[in-house]
Amino acid sequence: MTENNTSNIGFGKQIWDAACVLCGNIDASEYKSVVLGLIFLKYISDRFEVKCKELVAEGDGFEEDIDEYICENILFVPENARWYVIAAAAHTPEIGTVIDEAMRSIEKKNKRLKDILPKNFARPEPDKCRLGDVVDLFTNIQMIEHGNSKDILSRTYECCLSKFSEQEGKLAREFYTPSCVVRTLVEVL
Repeated sequence: MTENNTSNIGFGKQIWDAACVLCGNIDASEYKSVVLGLIFLKYISDRFEVKCKELVAEGDGFEEDIDEYICENILFVPENARWYVIAAAAHTPEIGTVIDEAMRSIEKKNKRLKDILPKNFARPEPDKCRLGDVVDLFTNIQMIEHGNSKDILSRTYECCLSKFSEQEGKLAREFYTPSCVVRTLVEVL
């Protein structure tokens, strides 16, 4: 059995490449929230699209029924928040606003996310051309192909947080515990 850890998520390099696109424009502590927000948006959109295609194939017309998603613990993603809409706006000056509106729409349809998602993409930083480039990089990553496990999102976050803590320097590492240390502690306990 293959061990699920950050070293084998399958797309860690592409995620980090996306983060590096932004790194010259804004501080690591700030581009972290941009990248992690986009990872979340991409992941829920991919999961939604897989379920939506299944519902379309069934032919009963339930592909826009929120209950069909909620019963399988899949977040409902409104039309304006689906990744193909984000990707289509990637190289427009409005990309930040499009992403912010997507986050607001997701929160509106999924009450448990109210006031949780980042909505700071329309601010002057990050540069909108670079943000569009990051969206392009994420468009080519199909997270769902690397496993349908809900753990893929947490492992992706862990991979990014590890890299971000390296970039931010010594002080940032005090808030990140590498998975090998966690495993050792669990085994000892």
